[in-house]
Amino acid sequence: MRHLLFSPSRLFSFTALLSACAVFSAPSLAQMVTDDTGVQGAGGNQLEVSYDWERTRSGGETERVYSIPVTYTYGLTDSVDIFASVAYARIRVPGDRVDGFGNTAIGGKWNFFENEASGTSLAIGAELALPVSSQRERDGLGTGKTSGSVNFILSQEVPFGAVHVNAGWGRERFRQSEDNATNRHFSVAPVWEIADQWQLTFDTGIDWSRSGGETVRSKYAAMSVIYSPNEDLDLEVGYMRATDDESPRARTHSVAATLSWRF
Repeated sequence: MRHLLFSPSRLFSFTALLSACAVFSAPSLAQMVTDDTGVQGAGGNQLEVSYDWERTRSGGETERVYSIPVTYTYGLTDSVDIFASVAYARIRVPGDRVDGFGNTAIGGKWNFFENEASGTSLAIGAELALPVSSQRERDGLGTGKTSGSVNFILSQEVPFGAVHVNAGWGRERFRQSEDNATNRHFSVAPVWEIADQWQLTFDTGIDWSRSGGETVRSKYAAMSVIYSPNEDLDLEVGYMRATDDESPRARTHSVAATLSWRF
């Protein structure tokens, strides 16, 4: 299982939150921000394609972002995945529009602990975001210098399904160094097995982004439904609401649909 109205660092920080689902992709939790410890297994492949829509309002202005993230994941060993991800986005504000590709992300996930008796597993994920051009950075599509993040993951099986916990740290680097941001993330996501082939997820978390001596805190809550017609396909539809503590405060609503195919 994922990057105008805002400064470039603020825009990229929130889109990175939404695309974490694509970046740290899991076998059955394609569109959650919170990742699980699942990996593909040696030689396994997964392709994820999403369509994401988000609307942000701040200070009486509205920004809309439409994006199509695509992620390919390969099981290098039974416990290690590697991936590559990219997203095409269209950003609209009153009187202006920007289109283009964001940062290409590469990275992996290592499931380094699994206890079948207790249903507990641990993993770590890491990601590098490759630079975009100066123009795309100015347009708010990504970072102009190599950026990265690391994510620690706990998954625990419970009677109704599973609970996943993430704690992450990241660094966004721009050509203008005063825009650089250090980000921290913490989130929790219970997943209910509500029926054969159906799952319901609730995902909530908080992010801290520090840039230029100031820290912005953002909170989000999301719900999604996952339908798995067979063991190789998942279709997920989800809704997210997020808000931050800047002045004026930004409120974001987003909807995403994701198809995941394992082969």
